[in-house]
Amino acid sequence: MKITLLADDAIRLEPVSGPLTIEAPTAEMVYSPFHMLASSLAMCIFSVIESWATHAKRKIDDLTLEVRWKFADDPQRVSDIAVSFDWPSLPANRLAAARRVAELCTVHATLHHPPHISIEPSASANSAPAANPVSVA
Repeated sequence: MKITLLADDAIRLEPVSGPLTIEAPTAEMVYSPFHMLASSLAMCIFSVIESWATHAKRKIDDLTLEVRWKFADDPQRVSDIAVSFDWPSLPANRLAAARRVAELCTVHATLHHPPHISIEPSASANSAPAANPVSVA
């Protein structure tokens, strides 16, 4: 599998043999948390499509996925995610089925029905003594 960073707001996932690789057009481009979010969605969608394709006896060698996103403010977040797939060997009459299968991805469902997220210090952080207490006068 290969993930290619296309821009600060886009990735492509392609099935290639060998270990998972992450590539960028320049050494300066960083694999950001947003790329990771998009990669998890792409990998999940690819996995469910791959499973369906195996049962339908369809090859996925030429399947590629692209994930693009937009940002919003108040609060700053990803506001829109667009996933597109290109699968030249899939007959046109099977495209709607492939789209429905892609929507079965658990990460897709999680983004549509977001979980409650709590952020708390760990128990060990609560019991640790202060390293250098500072008094404020």
